[in-house]
Amino acid sequence: MVSLRQLLALHWIERLGTFERAAEHLSTTQSAISKRVHELEASTGLQLFDRSQRGARLTAAGEELLVIGREMLALADRITSLKDGKHVVTRRLRLGVTELTASTWLPPLITRLMQDFPGLSVEPEVDMSRNLHEKLMDDAVDLIIIPDTFTAPEVTAVPLAIVENAWMAAPRLIGQQTVMSLAELASYPMLVQGKKSGSGLFVNKWLRAAGVELPKTLSTDSLTAMVGLTTAGLGVTYLPLECFRPLVDEGKLTIINTEPALPPVPYMAMYRNDRPSAFVKEVTALAADLCDFTRQLQG
Repeated sequence: MVSLRQLLALHWIERLGTFERAAEHLSTTQSAISKRVHELEASTGLQLFDRSQRGARLTAAGEELLVIGREMLALADRITSLKDGKHVVTRRLRLGVTELTASTWLPPLITRLMQDFPGLSVEPEVDMSRNLHEKLMDDAVDLIIIPDTFTAPEVTAVPLAIVENAWMAAPRLIGQQTVMSLAELASYPMLVQGKKSGSGLFVNKWLRAAGVELPKTLSTDSLTAMVGLTTAGLGVTYLPLECFRPLVDEGKLTIINTEPALPPVPYMAMYRNDRPSAFVKEVTALAADLCDFTRQLQG
């Protein structure tokens, strides 16, 4: 009979790469891990590892069994969580977000997580979208919230919100001219987000499709720096409209309308679907309820 202990051993062998590391992680011996694998092979009648290769390399059958096994582990995790309702005694959430989320609705999300899951340890990490996606693929974070610019078959992406953007500049830079063609806009110094920015990649792709070249650009990976440089009159940039509308109301920035208009940027919650993910799905649903990119410094 297949047991969860056997499937857990298979999961960690594949995750960590060797029987020895899996044994260390599970606080047991390498021989005990090997025994679990042999028992699992005997129960299923499948050869799970290619023993002609060095290292713990799964066979095709082993990979298929691992996918099913992780679904079983996820279900077992959900059953265990029912003991105290939604309460989690010891659990860790490695949450990756971009600067925009961190400066808007991350505090309410963490507050709600701490209320709903007592004992939960939340480890927020603020980084660029490309870096966060790479960390998700490397299993260094559990859940990321980024623009919809990266895809992978082993990653589930759940839509959260559509963020409306607008071209903005200091009033003294453009005077009274608040309606421009993209060609006219490109004649100004442009402040753009770097190649690791999800929204930057999204807008740059749109500009290329529109046949627009930006000859004079200043690139930064920091949204805070971008806002500061723009209000200082150093160039035109694109910013989330509602989030930075207060700077427009204060007269520090003005909105530039263009034809065509900037496209909205979809934001997604992403997590690995080849890992036990019942808890992460709950967090994702909570994020979908709480996400609000329209106001800064929400408490």
